[in-house]
Amino acid sequence: MSVIVTDNGFQADDLSAIFVTLGDAANDVAALDVPSETSPKALEEFCSTASVIRVDFPSFADGRGFTIARQLRRMGFTGRLRARGHIIADQYAMARRCGFDEVEISKDLADRQLEQDWIFRAKWQKHDYQARLRG
Repeated sequence: MSVIVTDNGFQADDLSAIFVTLGDAANDVAALDVPSETSPKALEEFCSTASVIRVDFPSFADGRGFTIARQLRRMGFTGRLRARGHIIADQYAMARRCGFDEVEISKDLADRQLEQDWIFRAKWQKHDYQARLRG
């Protein structure tokens, strides 16, 4: 079971789409699963057709998913962008800055990383270093 993290805290997964792996994807795929080693250029054709792209984070130390998200947004992807896997609460602000709309974590991780920790980092626009310098 997964827990979805948004700026409002923990949510149930409301997506009913069936995710397709990149290797099995056709041009008109609605929901795409992307491994962290994927080149963002390989996703360009899906920017106009996919309604949701889910990027895998195999380890909290693997930041390639942040690059994928940033590049997808620069290529014009306006759909729902979800990070999935080993993201920790401390990385939530970075995920949002890179373009992710939400994070999907395991129930086990949600039990260890309290909802209040995620919500604190949801105020990412107010707590960046530039805001602190201006403040």
